[in-house]
Amino acid sequence: MSRVASSPLGLHRFGLCYRNLQSLVLVRGNTSSLSFIRRKSRRLLGVACQTNPNPIEEASTTEKSPIEPSSPDDSSKQAVSSSSPDRLPQLPNKDLNKKIAAVSAIAAVGLFLSTRLDLGVSLKDLSATALPYEEALSNGKPTVVEFYADWCEVCRELAPDIYKVEQQYKDSVNFVMLNVDNTKWEQELDEFGVEGIPHFAFLDKEGNEEGNVVGRLPRQYLLENVAALARGESSVPHARVVGQYSSTEARRVHQVVDPRSHG
Repeated sequence: MSRVASSPLGLHRFGLCYRNLQSLVLVRGNTSSLSFIRRKSRRLLGVACQTNPNPIEEASTTEKSPIEPSSPDDSSKQAVSSSSPDRLPQLPNKDLNKKIAAVSAIAAVGLFLSTRLDLGVSLKDLSATALPYEEALSNGKPTVVEFYADWCEVCRELAPDIYKVEQQYKDSVNFVMLNVDNTKWEQELDEFGVEGIPHFAFLDKEGNEEGNVVGRLPRQYLLENVAALARGESSVPHARVVGQYSSTEARRVHQVVDPRSHG
């Protein structure tokens, strides 16, 4: 009945069938058959008056097609599509970047400060810690004598290297600094033949000169000569080496205020 109700055409046909049968019974004068027809009207509706006489076929046409199983290629395509290019890789954490930047800044500052500490060593600092010349000649140790001047650019440049070597051998070797502007050292200038500065004279325990190095040279020259003195060797590896230097003709001679001053 529900199928007939859902189709106006079915109701129309059912009405025609029902009226035709009723008229046939009335004409024949058989009223008892009329009640029988009414009881069987529902069955007649499903068979004689239905819109589609083959409901099974109609149902089969409305069924959905079965879902085909996905192939391995389809699964791989789904995996590829899931990783769409819109999903960018996760960026590094901002806190981590800040920590890296802080460590880099600290390292840079440490390197800068270490460089500044070396460059902070001045000729005045070296002369303040140097032994007096007379004391160095009498204490029985080998001696390195540096002739310098405050205006000497090469002397100022080599001051950090001299300081490092001095710190390494200060217990076994004397380090003396004589300012060529001081008239007190005129005799020593002539004795050691100082014409350019810085001039380094290497003396043994008895005060005899074993060699000299003049001007700007690698620190290795100075270091190897000082090491030879500390070992008590009779000669130094670099007995006579000359680099870029400042001429002593530019001296600014002044009188000695303190006779004990070695500057």
